[in-house]
Amino acid sequence: MPSPPDLTALVLVGTLNKSPAESSSELIGRHVLDALEKQGVSGEIVRVVDHDVRFGVSTDEGDGDEWPQIRDQLLAADILVVATPIWLGQPSSVTKMVLERLDAELSETDDEGRLLTYGKVAIVAVVGNEDGAHHVVAECLQALNDTGFSVAPNAGAYWVGEAMQSVDYKDHDSPPEATASAVTSAAANAVHLARLLQADAYPPS
Repeated sequence: MPSPPDLTALVLVGTLNKSPAESSSELIGRHVLDALEKQGVSGEIVRVVDHDVRFGVSTDEGDGDEWPQIRDQLLAADILVVATPIWLGQPSSVTKMVLERLDAELSETDDEGRLLTYGKVAIVAVVGNEDGAHHVVAECLQALNDTGFSVAPNAGAYWVGEAMQSVDYKDHDSPPEATASAVTSAAANAVHLARLLQADAYPPS
């Protein structure tokens, strides 16, 4: 029996902190990628704020916009992981900018009328020390699904610390058990769905 085709993943990190500052969002994104790699997926992490990504809703805003390079990585991947902190109960502004840029994909189709994002699977990973994890996951997954991404069961994984305290996800020596379990499930289900879609694409639109 032939081995399943290779899958790739891209993790887009919505932290507000530029490298080399530590980032809990990047860390949970790394943990999702680690779980995906255990399922045979290769991938990479992009901290969006390290790049000159412009606000807008086109595939290229010009004048040095670096979104087109990130978009190329995204379109080459089978699984997209959006890792974001919670700010004021919302996804970070960087994450929202990414979702706005994905709006352009509604006008990009293949020869059979399908969005170029069809067949790609989304995972959302969230960290914060305030309420809002379910809300942030819901906002992101809805936007990703609207722009063509598929969503497997349990596609959101999160960690939320005690409200108004200073302990962050990155302060743990290892991921808390509940978060680690959610990450493992999200990765396994995403890989399963991605393999199904790779073998049997959505019908022409």
